[in-house]
Amino acid sequence: MGFFSKLVRHKSVEQLQAEAGSSGDFRRVLGLWQLTAIGVGAIIGVGVFVLAGQQAAANAGPAVVLSFLVAGLGSGCAALAYAEFSGMIPVTGSAYTYSYAVLGELFAWIIGWDLLIEYALIVGVVAIGWSGYVQALLEQVVGVHLPAWAQGAYDPSHPENGKVFNVIAAAITLLIAWMLTVKTEWGARANTAIVTIKVIGVALVIGVGAFYVNPANWHPFIPAAITKDGLTHFGWGGVLAASSIVFFAVFGYDTLTTAAEESRNPQRDLPRAVLLSLAVSMVLYILVSLVLTGMVPYQQLAGPAPVDAAFKALGLDWVRGIISVAAIAGITSVMFAFMLGAARIWFALARDGLLPKWFAHVHPRYGTPARPTIILGVFTALVAGFLPIGEVAELVNIGTLAAFIIICGSVLLLRVRKPDLERRFRTPALWLVAPVGILFSLFLIIGWPWFSDGQFQLLGGLPMITIWRFIIWMALGLGVYFSYGMWHSKLARPDAS
Repeated sequence: MGFFSKLVRHKSVEQLQAEAGSSGDFRRVLGLWQLTAIGVGAIIGVGVFVLAGQQAAANAGPAVVLSFLVAGLGSGCAALAYAEFSGMIPVTGSAYTYSYAVLGELFAWIIGWDLLIEYALIVGVVAIGWSGYVQALLEQVVGVHLPAWAQGAYDPSHPENGKVFNVIAAAITLLIAWMLTVKTEWGARANTAIVTIKVIGVALVIGVGAFYVNPANWHPFIPAAITKDGLTHFGWGGVLAASSIVFFAVFGYDTLTTAAEESRNPQRDLPRAVLLSLAVSMVLYILVSLVLTGMVPYQQLAGPAPVDAAFKALGLDWVRGIISVAAIAGITSVMFAFMLGAARIWFALARDGLLPKWFAHVHPRYGTPARPTIILGVFTALVAGFLPIGEVAELVNIGTLAAFIIICGSVLLLRVRKPDLERRFRTPALWLVAPVGILFSLFLIIGWPWFSDGQFQLLGGLPMITIWRFIIWMALGLGVYFSYGMWHSKLARPDAS
């Protein structure tokens, strides 16, 4: 086999389907509602409790609801592609496995390596935010203050605060790793309960806040455009710039597809769960955006806790405590979903020989990928404990957008190569949906083309430093692949099917 042939070798869809049908690695314990809860748990979180208000204040005004719709349109195109793939290839690994079937081993490795660090970083960073909410609630309700050294990571710009290690953030990542190691269904049941609390909390924000909406706060719905620091805020340019940021809030359903081999009826339930979780989340985002910007002038939503600020401004203190509990629940479910996804992608890479086989061991008693889960738990605990929140959201975002581009292209390519392959779910209008998903993802990375005062500019997009960090991580991944994965891949063996 030539060098190029090794890079594009792939598993056939039929082979993957056969592996999924005969695999006894995992216990099939997840139903439609548990899968949907994993998706909603991963999607709903920082978008509702932080980004909706902050982006209204910074970029879009009341029209932040349009920003969510723009981001949701691009994410929806990818969700339809995920739904078609998940019903056709119900194998753990999500975008990594789908790429392996269509684009070949090198592309599959790139996307798997990308998703592995992306999911792990999300868990660590979200744990830090979770710790902040918990500490605030402990102080407000029971008057408990942690020692200074245990409140957060060391900050070289403020060494006088005495912080050394974020104990609560590290503890929650280890607890979630333990639940996912011992029994997936325990974690899934806990996650379903947590997501229920979160949705009730969001419904409370909408239901109570709706009685305090003043339509005058929605005028002007799209504030006049202004230019500051070379960037356009408000106007349609601000709406598009905000869409690049609130995109953080409209993905996460891909995590549930990593649990394909733990689903009772994956070919039926996975496509439904993908679309249902995104649909529920988008409805909640739209309603929260409208309610928040209707309750108070959008300029008052610039702080770190916009929902709390809106209810505080109206004297609704009895709601604030409930919202804090819902926010904590919401962030917990995000950590659960992404740690579950990261461990299963790691397992899939090792099972295919691209990483050492030692990681592909399934615990004989618990039926879970215990080794990757435990390692991820320790890694994310160290990240959450020792590192302050930095500029990692952009790195997470570029990884997800790269995955979306590959998935939309792959589902289109497979329709051409194998038009007669059985598909439990077929993406409608695929020849329109897939290109739109690719273009939206590209624009969210590089910025939206925009003409202002006769000049061309790119609005939104990701900073160049983020793109360079992504390139460095990908270069490290290519080094691992060419030094190990290429030579140890299952498909490199003469007897590989």
